[in-house]
Amino acid sequence: MRGVTQPFPDASVRPDDARALGFGAWDLDLASGDFYWSVTTRKLFGVPADQPVTYGSFLALLAPEDRTPVEAAIEHSRHQGTGFDMAFKVPHGGHWIRVLAGVVPDEAGEPRHLRGIALDIDQEKRLEEALRMREQHLRSILDTVPDAMIVIDGTGTIQFFSAAAERMFGYTEKEAVGLDVSELMPEPDRSRHASYLLRYHASRERHIIGIGRIVTGRRRDGATFPMHLSIGEMQSGGKPYFTGFAHDLTEHQQTQARLRELQSELVHVSRLSAMGEMASALAHELNQPLAAISNYMKGSRRLLTGSSDPNTAKIESAMDRAAEQAIRAGQIIRRLRDFVSRGESEKRVESLSKLIEEAGALGLAGAREQNVQLRFQLNPEADLVLADRVQIQQVLVNLFRNALEAMSHSARRELAASNRRISDDLIEVAVSDTGTGFPDDVMPNLFKTFFTTKDTGMGVGLSISRSIIEAHGGRMWAENNEAGGATFRFTLPAAPSKVEHDG
Repeated sequence: MRGVTQPFPDASVRPDDARALGFGAWDLDLASGDFYWSVTTRKLFGVPADQPVTYGSFLALLAPEDRTPVEAAIEHSRHQGTGFDMAFKVPHGGHWIRVLAGVVPDEAGEPRHLRGIALDIDQEKRLEEALRMREQHLRSILDTVPDAMIVIDGTGTIQFFSAAAERMFGYTEKEAVGLDVSELMPEPDRSRHASYLLRYHASRERHIIGIGRIVTGRRRDGATFPMHLSIGEMQSGGKPYFTGFAHDLTEHQQTQARLRELQSELVHVSRLSAMGEMASALAHELNQPLAAISNYMKGSRRLLTGSSDPNTAKIESAMDRAAEQAIRAGQIIRRLRDFVSRGESEKRVESLSKLIEEAGALGLAGAREQNVQLRFQLNPEADLVLADRVQIQQVLVNLFRNALEAMSHSARRELAASNRRISDDLIEVAVSDTGTGFPDDVMPNLFKTFFTTKDTGMGVGLSISRSIIEAHGGRMWAENNEAGGATFRFTLPAAPSKVEHDG
């Protein structure tokens, strides 16, 4: 095939007109192989005006991956008498061109010319690429959003189903799109949803749109679960669409149930510990008056010796029995005190960070509302201890609550918890606050039973806490901070290095 620069034959649009309209013309004589390109077409392909254009040189201008499809399209047009519409990127200049062609038959009706236009579509392609990148970016954002996102139209048909929705409900996006959104609801909402939509379209009364609320969702396997649902409305093309964001509350409710269970355990153990501490204190206090009663009875019996009163024998017998009962009561109290002080507990290898985290969830409720800054500086190298989980959490909860109360009237409110290894077999835990601290005359009595600095306190919390720590083989003490406030410290036995933590 040879290149020609002859006038554009039989063209309804002349070369000058084509250049003015922003596209180039071209013509391929299928019989002779003559190839004509207008000035604009040459510019689009980067071919000088004095350089001849042949069919072969045209194919050579294309990228290798585009040559075969273009050549196949031209051959198909030659034999079938049909046109084609193709777009490709020209290596020279790196821009996109769209080529449209139609077949012009000869007098016998056979395909003679393949005639068409070339358009510069680089800007459109760049816009398409930018739009595609935006769509991919938006899709990646939606795929990482933890809450499920579902878009439905005005009839309740699902139009979009995010990756989080796939995980939450068990449907793939391909399966969910086109379903009625009521498939994600249990009865009776499932049967009533269509009427809900009709009522909203008729009345425009918002019962849930724009207002988050807790509802029940239904997974693909039929299982139901609680979720927080927020719905927004939009218009597109004059049609209403609704976007729902659903947050699965299953884990939240399980966590709340676990916290309630843990709180119940702590309350139970706290009551038992308080009863034990009070019993121990009462045993100590009652032993002396009981011993005094027994001694007075014995002394009174000696005074009756030699008395001529006819009731002397009865009185002596009654006093002997009273003395025996006083001794018996003392023995009972001693056994009770021994039982309480023995206080065996179930000790396991526990993680201090986990104990402090769970105790913080219970003892620091409302700390944020009180503008208290929490700083947990926990050393993972001093984390495993040998302890009774519930009892140590009871100690931590008591210290946390005391710290919050101590800072209730402070301008600066900071609560810190830390741990460190002080020896091979002991780990120290510290809880500090920026409250009022303690006067020097109060410090020696802090851990005594029934001693309190609170108006409504019972004075057993710190006493119980110290008993628990001592029962673990550690010790507990308090000190005032130089910058204000107080720090409570206690030690616990470190877990043996060869024992693995089970939880």
